[in-house]
Order: sequence, then structure tokens, then C-alpha cells
Amino acid sequence: MELLINNKTYTVDAAADESLLSILRNRLALTGSKYGCGEGACGACTVLINGVAVRSCITRASGIAGKNITTIEGLAQNATLHPVQQAFLEVDVFQCAYCAPGIIMSAVSLLAKNPKPSEQEIAQSMQGNICRCGTYPRIITAIQKASSR
Repeated sequence: MELLINNKTYTVDAAADESLLSILRNRLALTGSKYGCGEGACGACTVLINGVAVRSCITRASGIAGKNITTIEGLAQNATLHPVQQAFLEVDVFQCAYCAPGIIMSAVSLLAKNPKPSEQEIAQSMQGNICRCGTYPRIITAIQKASSR
């Protein structure tokens, strides 16, 4: 199957039930998306499909051909960080940063749908992303900062 990932076409021979996360990490060496729970509950594996945040660990290969997939590796353009990535750095959001790719991708999706979300809308939108270090207040601050750009 042909996959469009980060504006580049890849040809992979994957079983219909193979997860997108497995394809990204094991076949294409795009390891930014992390394996967390394997059940779509923690958000560590979040990528964008056609601009919408999805959990790649529960997204099967059979449903992704012909769709535009963006991983954390595809956000920065011409050596310039995406505004969400930049805001997260400026706010010094993360400690261990294992959750960072998934949280950033969820934030990008949120801001694409709602460029000026309230604190409550941010908190509600990010509920599917778990940060084991508990940096939630800084996550909200960074998303607010990115939304002001």
C-alpha cells in the first residue's frame, strides 16, 4: 500500500490489521510517535490523519491508504518549529517528555479546529492525553501561548 506521511509517499507491505503505529515505528523508522498503552487511551501515539488527531496504536492499516498522515517529525518546516512546538519549548512544558509527541499533535489538531480555545476547551480537548509527570498547567499555558500567534 502507498501511504502519504509527512508529505512523502511510502510503499509498505502491511497486513490489513497492522497498526499505523507499528508501520511508523517498525517499518519506516518514524519513532516520534510513542507506544504507551496500546489501547488508544493514553495518547502517546497520537498522529494527525487528514488534520484530525487519532491514536495510531488502534488505527489499522486497512483504513489509512490515501489519507494524509502527519507525525511529530512532519510538523517543523524548513528547520522552523511549528508554533505549538515552539510554545511548548518556551513554556518548558515537559519533564520526561515521553508524552510530548502525542500531546503536541493533539494540540495542533485542537488549534486547527479552534484557533482561540478557552482554558476549559483546552482541558477538555486534552483529556485523552496522559502526562505521567503531571505538567498539565504548563500544557494549557503553552497551548494558550501558541493560540496567540
